[in-house]
Amino acid sequence: METRVAVITIIVSNGDSVEKINGLLHEAAPFIIGRMGIPYHAKNINIITIAIDAPQDITSEVSGRIGRLDGVTVKTTYSNVIG
Repeated sequence: METRVAVITIIVSNGDSVEKINGLLHEAAPFIIGRMGIPYHAKNINIITIAIDAPQDITSEVSGRIGRLDGVTVKTTYSNVIG
């Protein structure tokens, strides 16, 4: 199975979506290298970054499902590291 390292950046402006995000990330847990969450109280948002090493279709699926949640913006950056 060929995997690719990527970083998924998530900005959450609707706190009701956080539990759903956590559930989706739990499903992808075997592929997640690390996660960092930063609450930004001044703007009432949360910033989450996920480092992932997964097949590209898995990364795209996770990113897409999270991005369809209310009040959530997602961007994924893929590295050239494939293995």
